[in-house]
Amino acid sequence: MSRLPRRVSSVVCCLLVFGICHAAELPSGKFVPNLAYKNDPALSAYETERCKLDLYLPAQPSGFPTLVWFYGGGMTTGFKEQKINGDIARTFARAGIAVALADYRLSPKAKFPGYVEDAAAAFAWVHENIAKYGGDPAKIFMGGHSAGAYLTSLVAMDPRYLHKLGLDQEAIAGLIPVSGQMMTHFTVRAERGIGANTIIADEAAPIYYARKDTPPFLILFGDYDWPARLEKNQYFAAEEKSLGNPQVTLQIIKDRKHSTIVADIPNPGDPVAQAIIAFIKHISAQR
Repeated sequence: MSRLPRRVSSVVCCLLVFGICHAAELPSGKFVPNLAYKNDPALSAYETERCKLDLYLPAQPSGFPTLVWFYGGGMTTGFKEQKINGDIARTFARAGIAVALADYRLSPKAKFPGYVEDAAAAFAWVHENIAKYGGDPAKIFMGGHSAGAYLTSLVAMDPRYLHKLGLDQEAIAGLIPVSGQMMTHFTVRAERGIGANTIIADEAAPIYYARKDTPPFLILFGDYDWPARLEKNQYFAAEEKSLGNPQVTLQIIKDRKHSTIVADIPNPGDPVAQAIIAFIKHISAQR
């Protein structure tokens, strides 16, 4: 997905927000914008600004699953009002899956692990509050594209993030990283002054915490994605299977690039959307 400038003119922002947020009603449910998922009075102004999410609710009145979704952008750019994000959320809401579309702090204003902590806090808020909107707190999934997939994976693999919020991995019904990074993310490396071509896997890498007792994973990837990104995901999946984890599935989507694998989700019959919906419904039926 192409990156937008971090600073967009107020006119463009208003148009984008209007396109996504003008109507309170969705074709299949309701839209609840700008819910703060952090409420500590000690929050910085930047946390207060960024730590919010939008809820896209399905028509089903109760018992539905929820997908907490994080967009990509290298943890340096992005905002939930981008049109593609709303289109993706509405696609899943029409399929009976609520979506919590979350903003998070961005580098360089925030450094690792700030944005990871934000992702964990967004999940924890949904877990605590989704029943008020009709959702089932036992059916909460995490997913995202690119940087959002990295955040999803690290929150799940390093249990400390959720433990700080009083949750454990059993709270996560399933994980859906799309075109994610399982090594230490290049933005985290840049923050540390590590060169772009130096590949490491330390405490900032999902694979560092490889173990057999993870929540179910559906790893989705395009066959024309960035060089070596597919192999890193294949390595993660292979390592998990070597540890005896039967809950990790990697699915390669034909004719998809790093951008189109997410941009095409709203299209009718899209295989990525179909795979995500099938995964969520299958796991939800077991919980």
